[in-house]
Amino acid sequence: SGRGRAGAGAAMSVFVTRRIPAEGLRVLSQASGCRVQLWDSEEPVPRAELLAGVAGKRGLLCLLSDRIDREVLEAAGPGLKVISTMSVGFDHLALDEIKKRGIRVGYTPDVLTDATAELSVALLLSACRRLTEAVEQVKNGGWTTWKPLWMCGYGLSDSTVGIIGLGRIGQAVARRLKPFGVKKFLYTGSRPRPESAAEFEAEFVPLTKLAEESDFVVVTCALTPATKGMCNKDFFSRMKKTSVFVNTSRGAVVNQEDLYDALAHGQIAAAGLDVTTPEPLPTDHPLLSLKNCVILPHVGSATYATRSTMAVLAANNLLAGLQGDPMPHELVL
Repeated sequence: SGRGRAGAGAAMSVFVTRRIPAEGLRVLSQASGCRVQLWDSEEPVPRAELLAGVAGKRGLLCLLSDRIDREVLEAAGPGLKVISTMSVGFDHLALDEIKKRGIRVGYTPDVLTDATAELSVALLLSACRRLTEAVEQVKNGGWTTWKPLWMCGYGLSDSTVGIIGLGRIGQAVARRLKPFGVKKFLYTGSRPRPESAAEFEAEFVPLTKLAEESDFVVVTCALTPATKGMCNKDFFSRMKKTSVFVNTSRGAVVNQEDLYDALAHGQIAAAGLDVTTPEPLPTDHPLLSLKNCVILPHVGSATYATRSTMAVLAANNLLAGLQGDPMPHELVL
């Protein structure tokens, strides 16, 4: 502590791009010498306000909806030392530019894994058992009597599940789906992960084989140049007519026009999306006109406990970075 620490404290000015859970803000406000400027709104910070807000700051706490590109970094100036994002994904950060400037980056993996996996399973079940469609039928008088084939969908028992990206969330999804009686797990990614796959006896296969053999496809990979638009016309055309597609990663992994065509023409049975491009999806988007597509507003990590934990971790990452200490969760660039 002493004079040196106080000096470091004086330089701890940070910009927070949104009203985050109170527990996270509390961590920052209680840190000695930390001066917080907050965009105090539920809505995203306008671009002009973001550029003004980061100017001269040492630290930035942002969300996945904030595009932190070269323009933002230049507006911040050379004093910016730490960026902490309240997300596990970092495709909104211009990492090459950030690395070039020697800025440290914190993120929040692990803490949202369970909530996101849980939501992925909910979305899968909702799509394959036609829950939103069924609820609508009850409301609009479509429910007349019990009918043997009415509202039938597809179950998980004896099925093959393909997971695109067997990382933390992909494994957590597989762990939850296994007790449903899934017969076989397939996975694909940049490389085999035998230590992760062992628990589910999951088989590493090319993307094309995963598409052809899976009854359910769950996308839980990161958005990178390699995964952008990966689920496209070719991919959907290889899937079974009875298969269900679920994406809880990032919208841009999917070619939405191709997905629309596949769903509209019965090329695949159903889809469940927690992520789209853009977000929010325009209310007149063609996908929203389909009965066999369930779309949620990016709520994968949305439990009270998880969001609170994410905010605290993001705040602690930021403080550690500002003090030159190891971060609880640093993204190694």
